[in-house]
Amino acid sequence: MDSLATTHFPVELVTSLLLCVFFAIPAAVVAQESRLPTAEKPYVVEYYYKARWGYADEFIRLFKKNHFPVLKKQIDMGRILKVSAVKPRLHGTEEGRWDYRVTIVFKNVQMTVDGFDEAALMKTLFPDQETFKKEEQRRFEILLAHWDLPIDDVGLEQ
Repeated sequence: MDSLATTHFPVELVTSLLLCVFFAIPAAVVAQESRLPTAEKPYVVEYYYKARWGYADEFIRLFKKNHFPVLKKQIDMGRILKVSAVKPRLHGTEEGRWDYRVTIVFKNVQMTVDGFDEAALMKTLFPDQETFKKEEQRRFEILLAHWDLPIDDVGLEQ
């Protein structure tokens, strides 16, 4: 007969293990839920842009001209709390290279999924839609990569 089949575990050990599992799972769920975005908490997303070599300046010029005004208007509307941008002072490897990181602090996570009609806002801000669309197309032609990364604070003092 298999030695595992004849092994008996003390009742206290089995009970202790079951209690640990019983209490650990809800605690893990609560900890996970506390990290989820809420309607009351600002929601932060970092947008990384990697331009073709030699075109980073053109990219940011077009970003400032055509996209930043849309973001500023949303700040005025209360949808966005803050927009900032940085660029690396030095360079990393080509695989990890990025030229600009734009950080947007939304009022809350709902602002990112509420169906806001950004296209209508763009039509209002840029009456010459033909030029606007051509420049926006160029801005994205310049990019080699673009990724969005929602971030959470890590409470180091907690």
